[in-house]
Amino acid sequence: MLELRFLTKNDESTFRAAVDEFKLHNPDWEFAFHFSDSMKFEDYCDLLRNQSEGRDLRGFVPNSYMGAFLNGKCVGRASIRYELNDMLSAIGGHIGYGVIPSQRGKGYAREILRLALEHLKARNLNRALVTCSDHNVASIRTIEANGGILENKISRAGSNELTRRYWFNL
Repeated sequence: MLELRFLTKNDESTFRAAVDEFKLHNPDWEFAFHFSDSMKFEDYCDLLRNQSEGRDLRGFVPNSYMGAFLNGKCVGRASIRYELNDMLSAIGGHIGYGVIPSQRGKGYAREILRLALEHLKARNLNRALVTCSDHNVASIRTIEANGGILENKISRAGSNELTRRYWFNL
């Protein structure tokens, strides 16, 4: 059973392996915000907890970064935002998620998104915005499978790429 939860110091090796796999296969996509190889993992866990409590936001909104674990292995992550700024209202949304390349196509993204939506509902949000690129067929299927309702497609600033904006009623 897939579990979405905060990172603990015991997750260091599997989390670092997930970060490395993402760097190798998707170097332009940030899997672990504010994380560096030289950082003490316990400090990173503390930073994430602080951000979920609205502290040390580094210019961002209150959010929770959680790992997705299957039998103790980190297979993905979710970034859950409790507020939207201008950028998130357009192209980021309340939830961002990712599955490590070796674990894609197994339904984990769908479950990560479902669990992240439950988390927002438990925090008393009534609606959630989730966005994805117009050409990301896997994310489109994941979002629609969880009941996302397409509001519109918008152009990213300085790009011809469209972003799909989906809403969920929680």
